[in-house]
Amino acid sequence: MKRFRNLLLEVFLVALALGFLLPVIVMLYNGFKPYSEIMSNLLAFPRKATMDNFVGVWRDMNVPALFLNNLVITAIGVVGIIVFSSMAGYKLSRTRTRYSWALFLFFILPMLIPFQTIMITVLKLAKTLGLSNSVLGLGFQYWGFGVPLAVFIYHGFVKTIPRELDEAAYIDGVTEFQGFTRVIFPLMAPMTVTIMVIDVMWIWNDYLLPLVMVNSNKSTRTLTLAVYSYFGQYVSNYGYAIAALVIAVAPSILFFLVLQRWIVKGVVAGAVKG
Repeated sequence: MKRFRNLLLEVFLVALALGFLLPVIVMLYNGFKPYSEIMSNLLAFPRKATMDNFVGVWRDMNVPALFLNNLVITAIGVVGIIVFSSMAGYKLSRTRTRYSWALFLFFILPMLIPFQTIMITVLKLAKTLGLSNSVLGLGFQYWGFGVPLAVFIYHGFVKTIPRELDEAAYIDGVTEFQGFTRVIFPLMAPMTVTIMVIDVMWIWNDYLLPLVMVNSNKSTRTLTLAVYSYFGQYVSNYGYAIAALVIAVAPSILFFLVLQRWIVKGVVAGAVKG
């Protein structure tokens, strides 16, 4: 009986996984169908696979330039978030005063504020600081939006690291910063990779912030913004749009698949307090 229940559970989980994967699978094989087949039957497999959609998108969108924009924005955003939030999370976790607790709350409160409510204010501030219509400026802006969650995660994880390691490092004559970089930060590897994967998936595929900040200049657009150029009020090229979506999301999906086992390690490590 137990074996039968396990079998039913496995069948249910496989069916659930296929349900989540179905939109991705449909998107993938529709990218290889001509426009007429897509419009006649979206769910049918292609009668004759063609690369025309991908070739056309590669030529029209200038994919290498857009890919470079995404890469620069994501790299700046992720590196900045990890550097600042790891130090802040460590220091706030090791400092046990009411002021540090208040500062910690100040750090994480922005997670409760929807971006739509501050969108206009952020845009005006970005223009004042010269960060709008700039690939580098957009990367810097992700620090402010990504640090709160990362500080929250690091703050909880540092509690699992014994304070004796800090004390042993100080006895060896290192400074607090050296102790953090040489001893504590390497121990944060599971959480660092987890935060890296989460932020890469978010920044690479983000649409709203690039739409507000860099959409007015074609040279600063991201892959996600370029995809929506195939959707218009009167005409929509679904073949090109689907191919563009595949090109846009493929790098982040591959990145996730390569590092997804680290996410499980990070979640498990952060769930156990030492």
